Amino acid sequence: MRELASARLRLEPQLAEHAPAMFVVLSDPALYAYENAPPDSVEALRQRYLRLESRRSPDGRQLWLNWVLREQASAALIGYVQASVAADSTAIAYELGSTHWGRGLAFEACSAMIEELARQYRAQRLHAMLKRANWRSLRLLGRLGFVEATRAQRLARNGLAADELLMLRELPAADTPAADRLG
Repeated sequence: MRELASARLRLEPQLAEHAPAMFVVLSDPALYAYENAPPDSVEALRQRYLRLESRRSPDGRQLWLNWVLREQASAALIGYVQASVAADSTAIAYELGSTHWGRGLAFEACSAMIEELARQYRAQRLHAMLKRANWRSLRLLGRLGFVEATRAQRLARNGLAADELLMLRELPAADTPAADRLG
């Protein structure tokens, strides 16, 4: 896993040492309007990040790729992007502190990550799940080229709640499937 860059951001591989600064970012109550809750403590977040540094699920069937987002101008951490790469599909997620919303930074960060997933990890299918009411994420995913899953695709996904959307994006085929990367 390598560091990535965009016009205004550096995407650094997430490490336990990022926990104190990220705790501040993730303590923003606006981030939890639709689901989840802030981390309990800096130490709990540090332990989570330490587990994620393995970059693999315990069963070895997924790559866990997590980057923190550092704004180039201020050098401050402002959020994260992440991907869980499996043989059949790659889940993406993202979160930016609310003071950074509306500036195109999430689009920039996700675009850099998606390019990396396609080029380095040969991801071909991306998916994201979100609450239907989360119009900001829905708009972002649309800008990134995701489309809403069909009813059949939704039914095939176990654990999708009635108030959630499944968004999908196909990437151009690459020479090496993701399954080969997981081997």
